[in-house]
Amino acid sequence: MRFFLLILTVCVSQITQAQETDSIVKTLDTLTWKQVNRVGLDINEVTFVNWSAGGANSISALLALNSSLRYKKNNLIWFNAIRTRYGINKQEDQLLRKTEDELELISTIGYRKDTISNWYFSGRFNFKTQYSNGYNYPNRDNPISRFMAPGYVFVGGGAEYGKNIEKLSFYLSPLTFKGTFVLDQKLADNGAFGVAPAVYDIDGNKIQDGEMMRTEMGILITNAYEAQVMENIYLRNQLSLYTDYLNSFGNIDVDWEVVFDFKVNNFVKATLGSHIKYDNDIKIIEEAETEEAEAIERGASIQWKQLLGIGVVVDF
Repeated sequence: MRFFLLILTVCVSQITQAQETDSIVKTLDTLTWKQVNRVGLDINEVTFVNWSAGGANSISALLALNSSLRYKKNNLIWFNAIRTRYGINKQEDQLLRKTEDELELISTIGYRKDTISNWYFSGRFNFKTQYSNGYNYPNRDNPISRFMAPGYVFVGGGAEYGKNIEKLSFYLSPLTFKGTFVLDQKLADNGAFGVAPAVYDIDGNKIQDGEMMRTEMGILITNAYEAQVMENIYLRNQLSLYTDYLNSFGNIDVDWEVVFDFKVNNFVKATLGSHIKYDNDIKIIEEAETEEAEAIERGASIQWKQLLGIGVVVDF
């Protein structure tokens, strides 16, 4: 994807250079392609020296990269983006722990019948996974997630409404394929993330491996909204709702993220965010209290993540 974005950038540069003699066309090219890159680093540190109330020294860091390339001209719009985040935390009495781990690729293409209409016939591709192993800390012996375990792919087509589509859009796809990948046999055998688990005989011997992929076909509804709510406060809202036709129609997978960016100056900002997820196929497992006891499956639950940080942001 990064190579693809690089190729597109080079092509845009060549087109602009070839048309420098025509100022009107050059202006149109500038408006047709828009690339935005943003890198942010948040660092939080706490140190105690003879502190009567006690406490543990800690330091944490979060690196985020968002890169997008948008083509918009007449009746055609094409949007590509890479979004990635990785965070770590270190306390004095603990080993390094992961606090954030996301990689997402997005590509959307839309076409409308004329320049008056705000409705686009759209196709969308979305891919999500993570970089490194995830653990149910302090247990580091058994990863509960890995790269491409899970990995999610959404491919579908539908209609998208957006009068100012860069700031506000509604997307409805009555036919969207969802693929869930668990490319780790141990996790697949356990039926992690909704894949079919391994089959065992009465003696506990595995007679069939767990499946590494689960496929679904259903309805996808998304909403994206951005706004400058105050002079130094910017709001970003993303909501995704999905339900499968065949396996569990009516059970809705929810992915809802709301982020407030508080601008201090051109390079320093604070961030307050909330991220809620619900997937009926992801079951919460409680560790057994003793080695003889079995782990307890609690079923699907709402997942919630809250983010508060301050750091440096560079746009280029």
